[in-house]
Amino acid sequence: MPIDIRPDAVNRDGYVRNVMTVWSQATPDQLGRGMNWYRTANQLAEMISGGNVAAGAGVLAALSANKSWGENVKLATRAFTSGEPSGHVGDAIRKAARIMSGEAPESVLPMDSKTGHFYRCILDPTDPHAICIDRHAHDIAVGVRFGNQDRGLGAAGRYALLAGIYREAAFLLGTIPQIVQAVTWVVWIESKGN
Repeated sequence: MPIDIRPDAVNRDGYVRNVMTVWSQATPDQLGRGMNWYRTANQLAEMISGGNVAAGAGVLAALSANKSWGENVKLATRAFTSGEPSGHVGDAIRKAARIMSGEAPESVLPMDSKTGHFYRCILDPTDPHAICIDRHAHDIAVGVRFGNQDRGLGAAGRYALLAGIYREAAFLLGTIPQIVQAVTWVVWIESKGN
């Protein structure tokens, strides 16, 4: 079952502790890579798009749903190389094509969900308000790997709750939420053969 949208204070504190626990498990290498993850993604967005960071970040975000980061990068790179996105569901391909044709990603992507926040994190690695809550961020907070189960992240209240949990963890760690998400993502992905 996905994270309770109205947890009591004890459960909410437990979710924050889960995030903090995964953060504390980061090796120095994982910490460094996580802290620089969105800066590296920003550089990649600039490189694959021929210098248009917003377009590169928008296409990466548009093609990110249910794809590993490696597959996401391949799809976005191929889209810019060939001039035409492919290899994803129709909605994602249409959004990527619109961005590649010059539409502003902010007018194409759902800015209040994972995709929009992922775009914002890549576009500006210092944005203190952008927080990408994906399936891994959910599982880290809950402390359970959900596999292919639906996490209900399309629900605005659930997304907002998880974003608040990461913001609280970031405050306690003295950093910004997207860095907490990226560091914990690196640790989570690399642990237990995930």
